[in-house]
This record gives sequence, C-alpha cells and structure tokens, in this order.
Amino acid sequence: GKKLGYTFNHRNLHNVSLGQGQEVVAERALDLAAKEGHWVILQNIHLVAKWLSSLEKKLEQHSEGSHRDFRVFVSAEPAPCPESHVIPQGILENSIKITSEAPTGMHANLHKALDNFSQDTLEMCSQEKEFRSILFALCYFHAVVAERRKFGAQGWNRSYPFSTGDLTISVSVLHNYLEASSKVPYDDLRYLVGEIMYGGHITDDWDRRLCKTYLEEFIKPEMLEGELCLAPGFPLPGNMDYNGYHQYIDDALPPESPHLYGLHPNAEIGFLTQRSEQLLRTVLELQPRDGSAGEGGAGTREETVQALLEEMLEKLTDQFNMAELMARVEERTPYAVVALQECERMNVLTAEIRRSLAELELGLKGELTMTSDMENLQNSLFLDTVPESWVKRSYPSTASLGSWFADLLARINELEAWTRDFSLPSTLWLGGFFNPQSILTAVMQTTARKNKWPLDKMTLQCDVTKKSREDFASAPREGAYIHGLFMEGARWDAQTGIITDARLKELTPAMPVVFIKAIPADKQDTRGMYPCPLYKTRQRGPTYVWTFNLKTKENPSKWVLAGVALLLQI
Repeated sequence: GKKLGYTFNHRNLHNVSLGQGQEVVAERALDLAAKEGHWVILQNIHLVAKWLSSLEKKLEQHSEGSHRDFRVFVSAEPAPCPESHVIPQGILENSIKITSEAPTGMHANLHKALDNFSQDTLEMCSQEKEFRSILFALCYFHAVVAERRKFGAQGWNRSYPFSTGDLTISVSVLHNYLEASSKVPYDDLRYLVGEIMYGGHITDDWDRRLCKTYLEEFIKPEMLEGELCLAPGFPLPGNMDYNGYHQYIDDALPPESPHLYGLHPNAEIGFLTQRSEQLLRTVLELQPRDGSAGEGGAGTREETVQALLEEMLEKLTDQFNMAELMARVEERTPYAVVALQECERMNVLTAEIRRSLAELELGLKGELTMTSDMENLQNSLFLDTVPESWVKRSYPSTASLGSWFADLLARINELEAWTRDFSLPSTLWLGGFFNPQSILTAVMQTTARKNKWPLDKMTLQCDVTKKSREDFASAPREGAYIHGLFMEGARWDAQTGIITDARLKELTPAMPVVFIKAIPADKQDTRGMYPCPLYKTRQRGPTYVWTFNLKTKENPSKWVLAGVALLLQI
C-alpha cells in the first residue's frame, strides 16, 4: 500500500481521497483491486472533473475479465446547479445510486442536532443545569439557522454551509467556559458562537445581525428561570436526561410552521410560490422548439417571436438627446446630475435592445446568418425571459420579459417628464432608477450645500406619511417624497404609524409615500426604531440600497427574525 501511495483501511479495501494529484494513485488502486478482487473507495470525485472521463474508460475496461469480488464505491458532493453536473453519464447509468438527504423540517433537524451528543456529554460539566439548558438552546439555534435556508432570501440573504462541526465546537467552548467560571458568561458565549463559530461563515451584515439576534433571544439569564420560549408554544425544557430531551421534542415541539423560525406564515407561501414558478419555468423550457403550435394556435415559434419583436421595436421610444439635455440644464445641481446619469444609462440599454432586435429581425428574414447570440435572443423572447445582453446593461429585476418591458417604458416616461425642465418631481419613483442610491445621496448633498454641513456627518431621516402619490402636487422645500416601496415580512399600519404583523396572503403590501430628508447624524433618534434594509428586488443580498429607520412598538428583534425589509420591486 505504501509503495502505491494509497492507504489500506482493511487488507481488501483501498480508500483514495481525490484532489491534489491523487488520480494516478486511484488508477493504480483500481488496477490492483480488479486483479485481486478488492474494494476501492474513491472519495470526492467532484473535485477531479477533468479526470472523470479517464475513470469512465478505466471502469469500462475492468467491467470484463476482472475478479468477481471487485467493487468500486464513489462519493461526491451534490452539484449546486445543473452546469456543475460533472459525473459522466456512463458512470451514472452503470452504478447503483444512493443519496444522503439532509433532514427537512424543524423536528428532524432538532433531533439530528441532539444526535451529535450523548448522556455522557450531558454529565461532563460541573454546572449541569446551566450546561444542559444552553446545550439544548444551541441545538435549537443550529436547527433554526440550518433549516431557515429553505425560505430563500427572506430566510438568509446568502446561503451558508453551517455544519454539525459548528455545533459541536460551540458546545466544547461552552463546556470550557463553564468549567473555568462560576457565572455563566452570556456575552462571551454569544460573541464566540455568533461571530466566530457560525459567524465565520457569514459574509452579509444583515445576516450577521440575524444570527446575533437569534442568540440574544435564545441565550440569556431568563433561560435558567424557566421563562424562555424558543418558539411560540415551545418553552426551553428543564433539566432532563438525554432520552428525555428527545422525548420532549416529540411531545412538545409544535407542528412545522414559519413561526418556529420567527417568520410570518406568508414566508412559506412566498417560497412555495417561487418553487412552483421555477418548476413551471423548467417545464416550459422543455417544450419542443420546432413545428407549429397546433390547430388554432398562435403559429410557429418564428411567427410568435417576429410578432413580439415588431411590437417591442414599435413601442420603444427614441434615445435621449444628451447634448440637448445638457444645454437645457441651467445649473448642474445634484438632482440634475442624477437625471443626466440615468438618461445616459437608459440610452445604453435601449441602444442594445434596438440593435439586437433589428439584427434578429434580419436573421428571421434570412438576410443575416443566425448566430448563437441571435438564437439565444430568440429563445428568450419565446420563453418570456429577459435576454442576457439586456440584463448586463440593465437593473436588477426578477420580472418576466413582458412585465420587464412594460416597466422599462414606465421608467422612460418618468425620465422624460423629469428632464422637461429638470425640476424635482412631486414624488420620486425610487424603484425607477438604475442607481437609487444616487438620488438619496443627492438629497443629502443638496441639504449639505444649503446648510453648509459636512456630508460625512449626515444621515437620512425617514417619515412615513398617510398619503398616496396622487395626494402630492409639488415637491417639498427640503428632501424628497418617494413612492413605490413595498414591505415584505410585515406591513405598515398607516393609522398608528408603526410596523405591524402582515395580513395572511398579503405578501408584499404597498407603503404610503415616504418623506426623506437629510439631518445631522447626531440628531437622529433611534429609540423605538427598527433599522429596516431597503432592497431593489426580492432577491435581496447584493441589491441592498439603504437603511430606513421605521417606528415600532414591538421589540425590533421581532422584525429582524421575521426578515422584514422594504423592496423597490416585487
């Protein structure tokens, strides 16, 4: 075994962990095992994608004439997307496939988290009551952060590889701290678990806030006084033995629902809807791409695309004349600069739309040879998705092509109205900007110049009005009115002027007009406020725009756990 470079776990078993040049070792092991009737385990074959065709040939070679006891076992991580499927079809067809499914639901995840320990673990600490209570709370925390991923962006802005190793190391740290101190160091434990053990995976600041909030709710002095509920209707259990904790989960844990994660029931509707849309989109993409649509149908694929193409070219307006617009600007105020920048970016996008559609039209007529780019554009138009070349020059959006194009025309109309005299509109459609941050920064710049305040020591104050867009005839003297915001995870109660629980099945209720004005940062009142992130789309994450402080009577931690955010598009 040492001569060949692989390890023997047993005299008839060769275990090769692939990666870092172990392919030659694996081939030697396969040759010897096929001759002697040994077993070969090849781990992590997804790490050696280029070598897999050689493995396929090698297995085909040994399928005849090898020892009757010869067996090969391979393991691989699941691929994150279809493009990452690297295992050759020949290997898949000729093998028995076994998948290890992660547990789903809080019940299974909590049992699995507890399975990492034993009765001996519970008895190893001198501060037994404290250790057991915090260990169970950590198991619940681990189950929550792992399973919350299924709610998509409302669960976590990004997906993180939390593992059982994070949990077991956290419990080891807990044991060491309790053995070294007579008092429970709650702050230290929360910091180590939230910022290092689990926080080490987290790259998004809002996700870090969520992780920290969970730990503040689950690990605190009240947990030892029998006053802590890990979820509605699920109190932290008292001092039990190992089997007792498993039985408590079976008996006391409420049925699976978003409430177990601090989320509103609408979160489940949202992620199930998105999953259904994804499935239907896949079915649509599997449709035959040739032939007619059948009797009474809309004609052939080309005819459908041609009709859509002509309609788009007809509706698309002329580009903005930048030289004329710049000549019309009397003073290059921050607002005027933003308007000109938006017009320039719109010109780049509409020019690409017009160019690509005109090119495809010539291709469909047979006047140009169809290229791969033209075929991709044709497929996108037929499948009602935004073409890739348009997306690159566009703004983040989750809409289908029809909705996206209607939204584009509305954005052009807004810009045309604004650039007639460059006076600030009575209310700004914040979602209609390529770069919404620019107009919010312009609000601060205008106030800073007027009052001679330093820009780096200013912030935006957000006051939610009780009115809609139609109720405003002119812009305010300072700041700006903005409309077109939506709230996800909760709703705004216009009568009381606070955040409140969402109504069932109202996933993204519209916000009233919001008044934005710039104030010195030291005069900002953060008491009774929920720092609410504003995103461009429901994808959240990289589409972050700004943070608005919204009034709340409830503890802000409730809205953090509920994933409450403002959106510019739905």
